[in-house]
Amino acid sequence: MAETAKPLLIKRYASRRLYNTETSDYVTLEDIGLFIRAGREVQIIDLKSGDDLTRQYLLQIVAEHESKGDTVLPTNVLTDLVRSYTTNIQSVVPQFLAASFEMLRDGQSKVLENLSVIPNPLSAMPGFEAMRVQQEAFMKTMMGGIPGWTGTTATPAAKAAPEEGSAEELAEIKRQFAELQKKLSKL
Repeated sequence: MAETAKPLLIKRYASRRLYNTETSDYVTLEDIGLFIRAGREVQIIDLKSGDDLTRQYLLQIVAEHESKGDTVLPTNVLTDLVRSYTTNIQSVVPQFLAASFEMLRDGQSKVLENLSVIPNPLSAMPGFEAMRVQQEAFMKTMMGGIPGWTGTTATPAAKAAPEEGSAEELAEIKRQFAELQKKLSKL
C-alpha cells in the first residue's frame, strides 16, 4: 500500500459496515489501522448523511489498542487530555500535539540518518557490518509503524562524507527533543 496524494475513501453504510471504495470490499477497524500504519491517509464518510467520521473512527482505533494493553499514552497524559476539553487550553492542545509529533518524526529520521554517516571507529572490527545490519533490522521493526519513517538508512559506504553541520543538527535535534520532553511532562 503505497502513499498516495488522495486519501483512501471508506464509506460507512447504515448497517455500520465499512466499505473500501478502491477495492470494492468491506473492511474492519483493524484493516483501517493497517492502511494508516502503512502511510496511507484515510477518510471515512457516512454514506447517508455525508458526515466525515474519520476522527471518530481514529479515536476508536486508539481506544481499542489501549484497551488491549498496547499502551502508548500514559494515564497522566490521558487525564490531561480530558482536562483540556474543559479548560481554555483546549485551543492550544491540537496544535501542540501536531507540532510535537511532527518534531518527533523529523527528529527520528535525522537521528537515524546522522547515525549512519558519523564515522565509527568500531567499523574496522570484524563482524561490525553484520551487527550494523542487525541493528538496522531491529530499528526497522521498532520504527516501522511510525508514520514518516522510511525504514531505510544510508550505509557509511553510501555516503562518502557527512553533510556539513550534521553534528550541529544532531545537537539541535537532541535539544529539541529534551525541550519536547519538558513540555510533555508539564502537561
